[in-house]
Amino acid sequence: MENEPAGEQLTGFYAKNPVLKNKEFRAYLCLRFGLFFALSMQVTTIFYWVYNITNDKLALGFVGLAEVIPAVGCSLIAGHYVDLAEKRKMVLTCVISYIALGVALFTLTTPFSFEKLGMHATLYLIYFFVFVGGVIRSFMGPSVFSLFGLIVERKNYANGTSWGSMALQLGAVLGPLAAGIMIALDGVVTGMLAVVVIMILLLFAILYIKTKPVIKKETREPILQSLSQGLRFVLKTPALLGAQLLDMFSVLFGGAIALLPVYQKEILHVDEVGFGLLRSAPGVGALITLGILAFMPLKTHPGKKLFAAVTGFALCIITFGLSTNFMLSFAALLFSGMFDAVSVVVRGTILQLVTPDHMRGRVASVNTIFVSSSNELGDFESGVMAHWLGTVRAVVAGGCLTLGVIAVTFFAAPQLRKFGFDDDHGTDDVKKG
Repeated sequence: MENEPAGEQLTGFYAKNPVLKNKEFRAYLCLRFGLFFALSMQVTTIFYWVYNITNDKLALGFVGLAEVIPAVGCSLIAGHYVDLAEKRKMVLTCVISYIALGVALFTLTTPFSFEKLGMHATLYLIYFFVFVGGVIRSFMGPSVFSLFGLIVERKNYANGTSWGSMALQLGAVLGPLAAGIMIALDGVVTGMLAVVVIMILLLFAILYIKTKPVIKKETREPILQSLSQGLRFVLKTPALLGAQLLDMFSVLFGGAIALLPVYQKEILHVDEVGFGLLRSAPGVGALITLGILAFMPLKTHPGKKLFAAVTGFALCIITFGLSTNFMLSFAALLFSGMFDAVSVVVRGTILQLVTPDHMRGRVASVNTIFVSSSNELGDFESGVMAHWLGTVRAVVAGGCLTLGVIAVTFFAAPQLRKFGFDDDHGTDDVKKG
């Protein structure tokens, strides 16, 4: 944080975005964008590759399962070790691991490899490497989160979270697009090679970030106690727990993206281009909102704005579920992404503000469990509900359930409703424990 100007009077754009004066944070943004861009490219290419060699939809489900099992299963122990380690070194180790994984996947895509191994061996190796990627992801998430808190001043957390979320969304939107172009040009080989090159370039961004001090407690608790500390902290922090549950259930019940292929063919009757536009609409909406927040940062009543944003998200999902018009459906998904971006910024800032420095890795790991489980289970829930109720009823019912969760959380978590960025969010009891 020594890169931030001391006593300098900022004006104009930098007055609203002081975090961008920090050279280390700019390097952090490059790292965050590049990481999600490359990983989005990689996963898009893998899904295309697997279906191309198997023509089996179930095989695609196993790809997601292979990643989410280690990402969730290893999260608590990953958070424990991240808290004990130097954060820049952990991020560097994860990036190097991703480079090695990228090289392995690139080698697997070559015609020579497929000819020698055959389809079944290649498929099993893909699952194995995706599993390894999930393990790396369980360490990368807490490491990047912890590094943020050591780079950005506390007063700039909301501003930094907005820009960090924008970098993530931009990478997540552009990554699949780049993967499609690469596949169209020269198949999966070129796409996988590009991922490796991008990951190598990320090493230069890390060089601009200095080594950070390791924050240690006076007494080291047993490992099993340490593993449970992050979960206990979230459960004992009403504002944070409310924000996490609100996010988890809104994604779990309000996730309509998994049913887009059904809407494309059976309800909206559009071609593949229309499907692509619908799939990209939430990401585009999120980018629009994050761009607005760069000039109009969230400063007052973040808790109330979080509830308003999630309510808007649920209403957009209900609108999408009932719509039979492509333009209305596109607009509903676009606004759902805009509302979701507000909730992401508020939730991420709350997470940064209330988490003690010595517990950032473990608390971020619990957050990973919430996020991963809600995304994957949300897709599963959408499929099951659509099977039982029909597609339209499933989406509308999911949106209504989300509204119910919002109402319950609004009255059950007054600390979240009254939360303010400028409040003193003390964690002395946790630090002493």
